[in-house]
Amino acid sequence: MAFESSLDGRMEKRLPIAIVVHLARVQDQPVDGAELTYTANVSAHGARVLSNRQWQTGELVQVTSFKDQIPIRGKVAHCQKLGDKRYSIGLSFNGSRVTWSTFRAYSGT
Repeated sequence: MAFESSLDGRMEKRLPIAIVVHLARVQDQPVDGAELTYTANVSAHGARVLSNRQWQTGELVQVTSFKDQIPIRGKVAHCQKLGDKRYSIGLSFNGSRVTWSTFRAYSGT
């Protein structure tokens, strides 16, 4: 039912795309202190990124593509513990529309 799906908090479709990125708090710039990780899925205004640390809702982050070094700033929307020292964080890119085709998705080759 369309009405029910609009209540789950997600306004746009997410695509299961893995992109290798550096993840850092905005105040921890430059990227030297960033965690190397990857996206689990992406949308025009956000992404789900895996992390080795717990993040707080509202923290400001910078996601920088590993290959092209393209930075995007956003905010942690939620953080979910996945298992032993792994977290899934939902990021919102503050109303900015991201063109993920500018990033290079992981192809496994």
